[in-house]
Amino acid sequence: MGKCLHACLIVSAQDTNRFLINNLINMYSKCGYLSYARHLFEKTQDRDIVTWNSILGSYALSAENGDINSLEEGLHLFKVLRKSDTLISKLTLTPVLKLCLQSGYIWASQSVHGYSIKICLECDVFVSGALVNIYSKLGRLIDAQTLFEEMQERDVVLWNVMLKAYVLLGIDKEIYNFFSEFHRSGLRPDDASIRCVLSGIPKYDSCEGKVFKEQVQAYATKICYYNNSSDVILWNKTLSDYIQSGDNLAAIGCFVDMNKSNVEYDDVTLAVALAAIGSTKNVYLGQQMHGLAVKSGYDSVISVANSLINMYSKTGCLYFAQKLFSTMKELDLVSWNSMISSCAQSGFEEDSVILFIDMIHDGLRPDHFTLASVLRACSSLAEKGLNLSKQIHAHAVKTGLITDRFISTSLIDAYSKNGSIEDAEFVFRNSHNFDLGSFNSLMYGYIISSKGHQALNLFTQMHKRGEKSDEITFATVAKACATVVRLKEGRQIHSLIIKLGFDSDLFVTSGILDMYIKCGDTLNAERIFNGIPEPDDVAWTAMISGSSENGYEECALLIYHRMRLSGVQPDEFTYATLIKAASCLTALEQGRQIHANVVKLDFSSDTFVATSLIDMYAKCGYIEDSYLLFKRMDARSIASWNAMIVGLAQHGNGEEALKLFQTMNVHGIKPDRVTFIGVLSACSHSGFASEAHKYFDLMYRTYGIEPEIEHYSCLVDALGRAGLVKEAENVINSMPYEASPSMCRALLGACRVRGNTETGEKVAERLLAIEPFDSSTYVLLSNMYAATNRWEEAIVTRKKMKRKNMKKDPGFSWIDVKNKVHLFVVDDKSHPEADMIYNQVEDMIILIKEEGYVPDTDFVLHEVEEEEKERALYYHSEKLAIAYGLISTPSSSMIRIIKNLRVCGDCHNAIKYVSLVYGREIVLRDANRFHQFKGGVCSCGDYW
Repeated sequence: MGKCLHACLIVSAQDTNRFLINNLINMYSKCGYLSYARHLFEKTQDRDIVTWNSILGSYALSAENGDINSLEEGLHLFKVLRKSDTLISKLTLTPVLKLCLQSGYIWASQSVHGYSIKICLECDVFVSGALVNIYSKLGRLIDAQTLFEEMQERDVVLWNVMLKAYVLLGIDKEIYNFFSEFHRSGLRPDDASIRCVLSGIPKYDSCEGKVFKEQVQAYATKICYYNNSSDVILWNKTLSDYIQSGDNLAAIGCFVDMNKSNVEYDDVTLAVALAAIGSTKNVYLGQQMHGLAVKSGYDSVISVANSLINMYSKTGCLYFAQKLFSTMKELDLVSWNSMISSCAQSGFEEDSVILFIDMIHDGLRPDHFTLASVLRACSSLAEKGLNLSKQIHAHAVKTGLITDRFISTSLIDAYSKNGSIEDAEFVFRNSHNFDLGSFNSLMYGYIISSKGHQALNLFTQMHKRGEKSDEITFATVAKACATVVRLKEGRQIHSLIIKLGFDSDLFVTSGILDMYIKCGDTLNAERIFNGIPEPDDVAWTAMISGSSENGYEECALLIYHRMRLSGVQPDEFTYATLIKAASCLTALEQGRQIHANVVKLDFSSDTFVATSLIDMYAKCGYIEDSYLLFKRMDARSIASWNAMIVGLAQHGNGEEALKLFQTMNVHGIKPDRVTFIGVLSACSHSGFASEAHKYFDLMYRTYGIEPEIEHYSCLVDALGRAGLVKEAENVINSMPYEASPSMCRALLGACRVRGNTETGEKVAERLLAIEPFDSSTYVLLSNMYAATNRWEEAIVTRKKMKRKNMKKDPGFSWIDVKNKVHLFVVDDKSHPEADMIYNQVEDMIILIKEEGYVPDTDFVLHEVEEEEKERALYYHSEKLAIAYGLISTPSSSMIRIIKNLRVCGDCHNAIKYVSLVYGREIVLRDANRFHQFKGGVCSCGDYW
């Protein structure tokens, strides 16, 4: 309507009338169109003081409505006005003083104060009163008091402003004295004065304070402000004041006092009290209040019913909110908005969208709050959410709501989270005014779209433009540095955070801590962490996760113990991270202790935690426990299925892994790239070469998953292990990727086992071109020559290694006994119990030889006598570790050994006999897989 009138003025050539222009500026500002008001102001050539007052009032109103950008621009306009020849009145200072108060800039207030003295307005009651209000609210009590005492005229409102300042600062004696002075001034304290003083009474613990309270109550009763039968409106105002000050418990207490005083409450009372209960999340109190509403008949009042819905959703009882909503006879926009928002915030996004559609069908027109809530739901609904977001975007453009900053920010967030960053950028570029929320949303969108560099560029642009950042901005840009591992930029941002004083904010500090961790700067991460006075669960978890990710798993477990001692309760993510650390260390006992805590705290049903436990038990050699946990899971994510398939594959249970993959398909779970890595590994470790080809083809043909280098590597490994060396070589030559070193090493190992020196030499040549200083290639090539009795070539290869100053990675094995790790290398005599270990080895060899063990001297790669070759095999690191396990663990327990390299054929054969002779179950984890020896048989079926 306003725009139509403006258009009529333009058509009738009345758009130059100064009086009408001033009114148009006021109209646009009150309708929330500050940009239109400013445009009209800029076009006006013949401006008077009313024009200036109108535009300054527009900026003050916009700032009151939460637009922080209006503050500095409004103050800048006032500076421009002062330089002009226009005479300034006290009406000009009205919006300027409002801007000063909203900005919180004490220097701005002092500047206006000085200017008011210069133009002789310092004695004006309104100007002085506004300055007293500003100084008191900004904590400058001495300045406020000085100005207050200099004023010749003071009204009740001004006395109340000063009284509230004393109450907020908690200066007991000053409150008593000031209230007494107020009373003696001839002005009568009103209900606001009484409520202000009595709201501070709980702080007065002294005898003098209690006497003062009684006097104030007596005075209040005398003038009918504290009468038990007083008007319900006064009680409602008191309740509202408590809520506005954030004291929800006091508001609830006030309602109880009101009820005890037999004052009849109304629908407003119940709505306000329900808001306080919702903030405390006390559903028991909420249900009692619901009972009062039903008893009094106010539950049929739409405002009370809406407040009940809001209360139930805030206390986590969405079911009751939905039930109440479905029984309401009358629904307004607030009812629909409350329910739509509740569903979106509680994770019921589809229900939120359905409600939105029902609301449209009901004939109601959504407002900006409705659209922002639905867009929040859309951000979690993938493709369906993206389509709906576009429809809402079109609706917002059509209805003019697109200019609302909440809508634009919500659109950017929804588009980003649904993978349409281009649409998010479009919304951002077409925003008329700077909005920090939109900047933050787009930066986060870049991060989740794996475009961290663009997030950093956006922050740089924002910083160069001089725009102010908040704690969300800094936490987000720190995350951007972490995702792209930009330590230099991260340090610069950290410096800026310290400079601007955001380093005391725990949210920002946690972001910086995570940045240093992800960038590998553990020293600075530790300094940041130690500087946090009271770290929360996020900060502790970040340190635990960072230590684990940077290879300091033992440190991660120590930090966890510190966390427990500090009294901070770990959450599900903390435990998932800890379990991962335990699995990397293969620290079974530590893992079991963590599992016990998980069960105790009822986190075992969490999908992430359960998946981590499945992975941990599998990596520690307890595949049966891992499988049992998997079967007990009520809800399994794709990560759970993947962890189990990979675990079974590593343990040589290829058939079971493939069966599980089929079961996964039956359950309608769509596999991903990790699933097929597990499936192809299962084929590789179990000798299923044809099945490997089948699943490799199935991956793209049926599921549309493009094979990556890891999938080709698994296929090459499967073919090589099956002896199909030439076919494996063809796969490498025909794939669209450059062969990885691990792929070539797997094929070279297969050539060594199969004695295919021709292909082996070609593969070694390719491998040395990729990694010319990798010792393992020379070792594999030398071993291949030695295995085929080509001793001269083996010696030449070893000499090349020596000339290049390369050394073979030493093979070592270790065993964990009573939470202490015992590590062994070949012919190791450094252990304190070395004599006992060697005696045990001798006894062990005798016993297993009697059972049929014959040393396989083909694995001795030296040209020496046969007897010497046999002796060289006896003291391999895995045999020493097993010997120590036999003498140091109970005869009924499992022996768990870990080796850093692939177990040799002779040791593999010997361990089978050891498990038979001693009746012990032995689990050996080597560089490739798990071997579970029991009763003279290995789970790998002698295929590894």
